[in-house]
Amino acid sequence: MKIAQLTQEQKFTYVGLLTDAQKDELVGQLFDEDSYFNPIQDAADNWIISIEEIENNVNPNFDWLQDLELIIFVPKQYDLPI
Repeated sequence: MKIAQLTQEQKFTYVGLLTDAQKDELVGQLFDEDSYFNPIQDAADNWIISIEEIENNVNPNFDWLQDLELIIFVPKQYDLPI
């Protein structure tokens, strides 16, 4: 599935799936003039970035983001101390 095929509602539930190398390439890099990529891990320990980061990317070095596999976001659960 491509981003253009997602409905507005689906854009809040899907994310771009990254390899470890792709994640390392994005850390510390800007996707627009004042916003940094923020790869995070999901419940399955996949590295992911938001659709917002992909759609708002203006850095030509990262045009390949448009070709990322899209998966449904499942947040990582953390046990908080009582």
